[in-house]
Amino acid sequence: MRHGRAGFKLGRVTAHRWALFRNLLVALFQHDRITTTVSKAKAVRGLADQMVTLAKRDSLHARRQVLTMVPDPIVVKRLFDTIAARSIDRNGGYTRILKAGTRPGDRAPMAILELVDRPEVPKDKGKKDTKAEKKSDRGESAAGAGRSKKRKAAAAAG
Repeated sequence: MRHGRAGFKLGRVTAHRWALFRNLLVALFQHDRITTTVSKAKAVRGLADQMVTLAKRDSLHARRQVLTMVPDPIVVKRLFDTIAARSIDRNGGYTRILKAGTRPGDRAPMAILELVDRPEVPKDKGKKDTKAEKKSDRGESAAGAGRSKKRKAAAAAG
């Protein structure tokens, strides 16, 4: 029984677990949104909220405390400059966890961990637009060049 046992072990030794938390925090503050398992998202959520609270203080001591958990100085600068400024009116709850189905390989429950006050991404930008832009950048002749090379190689071989 786990009576009175707080915290998330995640099946890792302490050093590996803290390294995982640091990497997830760097990715979250760098991209404002990450996809991970539900248990990892729940384990990191409290640390992420704590880092934003420290960033709102905007002191040298707070910056050094954040640097112990977020070892990337560029991400720490972004956290103190933009993320803390966005959530200055909020008293807590800087992150949200959204369920995202299961992972295909092992059916692990996945979740999206994101910052609540992240800027909205325009919905007109989709994956189809980026593919069309790539094809137009390469030109019409380069768009089907892969198939024609395979056909020529097959014709030369047979």
